[in-house]
Amino acid sequence: MSGLWAMIRKEWKIYFVTPAAYVVLALFALISGFFFYSMLAVYVMQSLSGGEFGGGALNVNTHLIQPLFFDLGITLLFLLPMLTMRLYAEEFRSGTMELLKTSPIHRMQVVLGKFFAAFGIVLLLLLIAFAYLTIVLHYGKPDLSALAVAFLGLALMGAAFLALGILISSFTRNQIVAGVVTFSLFLLLWVAGWTTAYSSGTVASVFSYLSITTHFQNFTLGLIDLKDLVYFLSLIVGGLFLTARRMELAE
Repeated sequence: MSGLWAMIRKEWKIYFVTPAAYVVLALFALISGFFFYSMLAVYVMQSLSGGEFGGGALNVNTHLIQPLFFDLGITLLFLLPMLTMRLYAEEFRSGTMELLKTSPIHRMQVVLGKFFAAFGIVLLLLLIAFAYLTIVLHYGKPDLSALAVAFLGLALMGAAFLALGILISSFTRNQIVAGVVTFSLFLLLWVAGWTTAYSSGTVASVFSYLSITTHFQNFTLGLIDLKDLVYFLSLIVGGLFLTARRMELAE
């Protein structure tokens, strides 16, 4: 465990010594703040103009929180490649990978250390989102259990993105290549479900299952489905396991 904590501290320090963490945090605060303000303004105006069928205020979970979390997911899609693209690519480029290979730290501890350090940044991003939503908690009285499930879904999606991003970073020495490929994969997973709009049958079903939005949507609705948990955990565990295997082959 000491090796794992050593890796987490090392990566966490690098994030905050370089501009990476500050840029990601600042951009997320700016973009999510814009989304929140815009959606809240629309929600308030619609509620004041009569609400659903003229019956008063709109449901805050359905008309504010659910679309907001989808936009937060899109924001993570754009920003998380900035956290993962250097994790192994920079090790290869700078030559420090040789030090990792000869260190007493187990390769899986190295992988997990990098993953948990990046996930710590994701938790800070979720904390920023929660800070915005305290306004809704005070005035809107949303369903707290549904809100908690939505945050869980966002955390799982962020963790899945990180695991895949770390895997891609382990295959290249170039951070830019790692970042572009990672973003492209995230985008493909996000839009894969769109095939159901123009296709049907087995192929559409497969793409729908692979689509990360298909599984994330239930969380934004406040629903926890076993198949969605299995999907996200499979991406996380599979990505980290394959990264460890990749490091074995690189030795």
